[in-house]
Amino acid sequence: MTEELVRVGEKIISVRKIQESIQKILKLRSAGLSQQEVANELNLDRTFISRLESIGEVRKGKKIAVFGFPLQNKDEISKIAQAKGVDFVWLMNEEERWNLVKEKSALDFFNEVMELITVLQAYEIVVLIGSQRWLKIAEALLNSEVIFLELGASPITEDRSLNLKTFEETLDSIILKQAK
Repeated sequence: MTEELVRVGEKIISVRKIQESIQKILKLRSAGLSQQEVANELNLDRTFISRLESIGEVRKGKKIAVFGFPLQNKDEISKIAQAKGVDFVWLMNEEERWNLVKEKSALDFFNEVMELITVLQAYEIVVLIGSQRWLKIAEALLNSEVIFLELGASPITEDRSLNLKTFEETLDSIILKQAK
């Protein structure tokens, strides 16, 4: 595979080198280094890093997770969440939910559920999509603000579709509230 090069005036520029540099910057920033620390380490201007982050910024605010099941339109919901900058998404349809239970020993299933709870506890806002039964459990286990989108009464035994407009408006409301 040949490297992509771009001519700008008298210069030949490597697209790969630019991408690698951006990856380094973002890796260091997400590891907790300040813009100035990254600039010093990579011999760049701090303002360059600030502008780079501004170009790519999707949203500001708290860490948001979306968790739900059993969803018929989970792929569409996931795309909306990703486009809105949601940090963590775990969506399952009914078949995937039962496979999670059936394919594991009781201990493995318990460990996986505990790991998921631990992951969700790291988010300040959790959008929960499901039945009231799961809302009560989430509120008891998470120290997060839980925003609930109901799919139906418990027990839900088949895939349900969540209204995509409602989901998108919910995320927009969360994001707008944080921007104030």
